[in-house]
Amino acid sequence: MTAIDASYAGSPASAAGFRTCRFTGLKVDIAAQRLIKANAVAAVVFLAIGGLMGLLVALTRWPAIQLLPSDWFYLMLTGHGANVLLFWIIFFEIAVLYFASAILLGSRLATPRIAWAGFWLMIVGALMTNVAVFQGDSSVMFTSYPPMQAAPHFYLGLIIFAVGALVGVGVFFGTLVIAHGERTYEGSIPLVTFGALTAAIIAVFTLASGAIILIPTFLWSVGLISEMDPLLYKVIWWGMGHSSQQINVAAHVSVWYAIGALTIGAKPLSEKVSRSAFLLYILFLQLASAHHLLADPGMSASWKIVNTSYLMYLAVLGSMIHGLTVPGALEAAQRRNGYTKGAFEWLRKAPWGNPAFAGMFLSLVMFGFIGGISGVVLGTEQLNLLMHNTIYVPGHFHGTVVTGTTLAFMAMTYYVLPLIFQRDIIWPKLARIQPYLFGLGAAGISLFMMGAGTLGVPRRHWDMSFTDAILQFELPSGGFLMMGLNGLSAVIASAGGILYILITVGTVLWGKRLDKGEAPLTFPLHKRAATVAEYGSHATVKLPGTIILVTIFFVSFVLYYFVNWKYLSELWLMR
Repeated sequence: MTAIDASYAGSPASAAGFRTCRFTGLKVDIAAQRLIKANAVAAVVFLAIGGLMGLLVALTRWPAIQLLPSDWFYLMLTGHGANVLLFWIIFFEIAVLYFASAILLGSRLATPRIAWAGFWLMIVGALMTNVAVFQGDSSVMFTSYPPMQAAPHFYLGLIIFAVGALVGVGVFFGTLVIAHGERTYEGSIPLVTFGALTAAIIAVFTLASGAIILIPTFLWSVGLISEMDPLLYKVIWWGMGHSSQQINVAAHVSVWYAIGALTIGAKPLSEKVSRSAFLLYILFLQLASAHHLLADPGMSASWKIVNTSYLMYLAVLGSMIHGLTVPGALEAAQRRNGYTKGAFEWLRKAPWGNPAFAGMFLSLVMFGFIGGISGVVLGTEQLNLLMHNTIYVPGHFHGTVVTGTTLAFMAMTYYVLPLIFQRDIIWPKLARIQPYLFGLGAAGISLFMMGAGTLGVPRRHWDMSFTDAILQFELPSGGFLMMGLNGLSAVIASAGGILYILITVGTVLWGKRLDKGEAPLTFPLHKRAATVAEYGSHATVKLPGTIILVTIFFVSFVLYYFVNWKYLSELWLMR
């Protein structure tokens, strides 16, 4: 009898304390399973709310439609940011943390009652913030810069939500301690758990930054503080606002590794190399927040240069490593599975009909080519002047948060449903096309907003044509075309998002029960799926396909970087 079994022996609930997953062989703590379900359901609900708001925003930014009046546009823009950038993603990330700790380590979850308290704090905080937004007096957008002021319960809701998320992170850390103390796993923790640990460590910094600035802002909103310094607010706030995306990066990279293991039995090429890349995230990734401050006078030129070059590039190195090791692990696994002809048989014969794998690979490619390359450009002080506060910026973070994180989390849902909810996926034909539909639309949103931003389309303005403005400014006609294509892409992405929500909700409610009988999975796992919970490397360097793909990425990166410097040289003549 293991230590974990002994801890439940003699308890009335001992028989119901754990179950064994018949597909992976993993030992599943029932308390963790229930919390994963609750957080995943909450995540999908807030994705639905935020996604609808995003569609309305895109249709308003479409010059030919301009759906909403200005007051409703800014209301929807504020709600869209809060619901999709914070609530949807962090609820899902808490579910990922519980999965990566209790489930992958075969451990009991630490303090389930406290975990539930954290969950309800997050629910209350998210609802409170949404109420403030819909009441119409808190349209301060996601950044909520002073001197714009929202209702007190807008800030209070965010603070309560952050506290609840910190509780969830604390439960994750506690579960790791329990698993180590009770020796529920052998050797080191698996790579997916290590990646989740990286996300949790960054989350502590991120949520603490939010508390540091949002608490005085709340006091300002109720009149206990006379004023807020806008520059101080901006510097500290971006420690939360951008670093929250760094949690996402660590989490969705972990999901990439997990799906590779579950779908084709992939193992990391080198545990040490992949873990070193996650370590670079912990040490340097938050410094990317500096690119939001490059046009502000408060920070010195030396600070800006150091943070956006010498130090931030170490975080970029971490992503570059994952950009090699993730597809490399997939190629190594496929070659081990028998697909050894040429450079790309492993890719051609990958399980593209499995929405989990398709979503994961699309997320990997789009995050790298769209979000990654544009992020380095924005993080370069000189090039930042071309795009700062244009719609290029939301185009970039749609390339990271949407094509990267959201698509990866959607892909993971196709395994969360059968393995945790124990329901088989409904509408398999629609499920197969959902990642492609959403991915195509999300990529279009990112690329067309980035193109419009390069042409000067403003980031936050309701009417890009500046109708009736005292000071007239005519944008290039290409900007209007780009925003029209952005609106069309938003419609396509929304169709994919709606399909995801319908499949997810329908599966939870009506999917075939997998805990009864021996029904097979519609989207089966690999026979070596249990490698997701193991420590170990594949240790191979024969990866011709991956090397070609990485070379294409580097060439694209260099060319786009050079083009922007050329564009800058034409606008900023030096004599």
